[in-house]
Amino acid sequence: MGYQAHFRVWRGTDDGELRDYTVEVNEGEVVLDIIHRLQATQAPDMAVRWNCKAGKCGSCSAEINGRPRLMCMTRMSTFTEDETITVTPMRTFPLIKDLVTDVSFNYVKAREIPAFTPPAGLEPGEYRMQQVDVQRSQEFRKCIECFLCQDTCHVIRDHEDNKEAFSGPRFLMRVAELEMHPLDEARNRPEEARGEHGLGMCNITKCCTEVCPEHIHITDNALIPLKERVADRRYDPLRRLFKKKD
Repeated sequence: MGYQAHFRVWRGTDDGELRDYTVEVNEGEVVLDIIHRLQATQAPDMAVRWNCKAGKCGSCSAEINGRPRLMCMTRMSTFTEDETITVTPMRTFPLIKDLVTDVSFNYVKAREIPAFTPPAGLEPGEYRMQQVDVQRSQEFRKCIECFLCQDTCHVIRDHEDNKEAFSGPRFLMRVAELEMHPLDEARNRPEEARGEHGLGMCNITKCCTEVCPEHIHITDNALIPLKERVADRRYDPLRRLFKKKD
């Protein structure tokens, strides 16, 4: 049985405002369903980005009651019928209009990471690795690039000056994935993570892990191991004694 819900949705650009809407909600619906109903019935000019509505494309990222979420994966049943639901765009990225932000920052950071580099003379189809190595980084490949981890990371979110020097959890996780690959022969990825991608700015608060819709353990399984590898290479006394080079 349906009911009338109270929504507050950001409308406009940087000088926009939260507007109030009363909209019908039916059993089994998600927040994206309600936004679509608002478009169809009350706000035909509302801008919203979405694609699959199945939690796999990462397009419908927004902030719902102040928490970064996918609108298509946030069920209306998680709210009470008398609760006001506030939907705003991701705060960390430049606002285009309404619920749509400019996430091109993330694509710039993605291009800064050197691609997987297999050993010379090894052709595709000839790669061989232990199953344990496959499983170790398989978790990271579940990333749908919704950029909610980037949005909630306070290093980027609260410090605009950091954006050029800090790649954020999504792309530090990519560096970690490549560093863990036994066939990758690119340059020293831990040192690049420290220098070019700003790994040292991360203080492992785990806020990125908490908002990941794929439940990837970004902090524990990617960022902390990467920090440990940096420490090993820079401060291990045996490495320094024998001047071992990576």
